[in-house]
Amino acid sequence: QVQLVESGGGLVQPGGSLRLSCKASGSILSINTMGWYRQAPGKERELVVAITKTGTTNYADSMKGRFTGSRDNAKRALYLQMDSLKPEDTAVYYCNADLTTPAYRYLELWGQGTLVTVSS
Repeated sequence: QVQLVESGGGLVQPGGSLRLSCKASGSILSINTMGWYRQAPGKERELVVAITKTGTTNYADSMKGRFTGSRDNAKRALYLQMDSLKPEDTAVYYCNADLTTPAYRYLELWGQGTLVTVSS
């Protein structure tokens, strides 16, 4: 079974930092674009950052400067370093991946989400 599992969420004070991780597992031939999205209470899910297989990043304009996405293709892992966190960053953060299975089946997967709460 192919899946994405996130970790690293939790409670952090305003101005603090947090690092999220996402790892893909299962029968995978290749992982193409991976990305982080977030969904705050009462709002739609929005892009944080997308990273291609070759490392090209695409940040949402509002996320530039405080959030840094990275990936380790060998580990099938995606990371999100979040600094100078604000209460409005409170959301469930989801990992997303476009991948190809050994049977050349194309899949778009979502992780289960990890909650980040920024509060004093």
